[in-house]
Amino acid sequence: MPLRVAVQMDPLEGINIAGDSTFAIMLGAQARGHQLYHYIPEDLTWQDGRLYAGAHGVSVQAVAGDHFRRGEFAILDFGKDVDVVLMRQDPPFDLGYITATHLLERIQHETLVVNDPAAVRNAPEKIWVLDFAQYMPPTMVTRSIGAAREFLSEQGEIVLKPLHGFAGGSVFRIAADGQNLASLMELFNQNYREPHVLQKFIPEIAEGDKRIVLVDGEIAGAINRVPGQGEIRSNLAVGGKAAKTDLTDREREICAHIGPECAKRGLLFVGLDVIGGQWLTEINVTSPTGIVAIDQFNGTDTPGLIWDAIERRLSAAAN
Repeated sequence: MPLRVAVQMDPLEGINIAGDSTFAIMLGAQARGHQLYHYIPEDLTWQDGRLYAGAHGVSVQAVAGDHFRRGEFAILDFGKDVDVVLMRQDPPFDLGYITATHLLERIQHETLVVNDPAAVRNAPEKIWVLDFAQYMPPTMVTRSIGAAREFLSEQGEIVLKPLHGFAGGSVFRIAADGQNLASLMELFNQNYREPHVLQKFIPEIAEGDKRIVLVDGEIAGAINRVPGQGEIRSNLAVGGKAAKTDLTDREREICAHIGPECAKRGLLFVGLDVIGGQWLTEINVTSPTGIVAIDQFNGTDTPGLIWDAIERRLSAAAN
């Protein structure tokens, strides 16, 4: 049955269709005959117990520079006029993002939201992962310069990054001499109200940072993201290169542990980041990426798996 799908994402004009996961999911939806609408979080309005958004119907095609057609504008009642909402705009995970999760949570009894907005709000990438600390490198979350100095002395070499950072932004490697640690902590404390993440530096990052995609708790595929020359960051957004990869036994163990928890929370599309075949660093639930490269390397159809999972959820809810 054709579905009415509202996609909450960044403006379509600015996306890179060669690697954009949301665009790939939209193409997959359109191929199944689903009707697509596009809106941004600022378009949401709640009134008298109903949630609305001003949205445009949209069609998409895999043609760079001519990848979408905007249709008619409509005011959609998200409880009556929409079957599925895809919450896919990129971070930052700020108050605007959090407010959108609160508003979308109010239609969950009528309309399926993917990923579940309450679960997304309660599982920031670098916070929920702390529930699985047995798989993580030594980690500290703090604003204390003194605690950071002690952590550095224990670990020898560390990485400092923002708690709610994304796409590899503001990630710093700090050598054992700690010359820049205090200055960077002061800078972070001035710019962020929340604490920051410090982790033991894992030398294997030079060999890549693996992105493993789970769909409804099951492994859909993985890519290895290799840092560029002179970089420790492997994110594709900052110049990392994707490479074909297989999973280690340890990575499969991690997935077997985390996958059921994702499915139980309504987190249908999740990206795990693992270094050195064993060190879990993040669980990405807001706007995971990587499926285009995974499908190119493996000949798979991850958007198809995502829509299969969505349709199963809708069928189960209807029965």
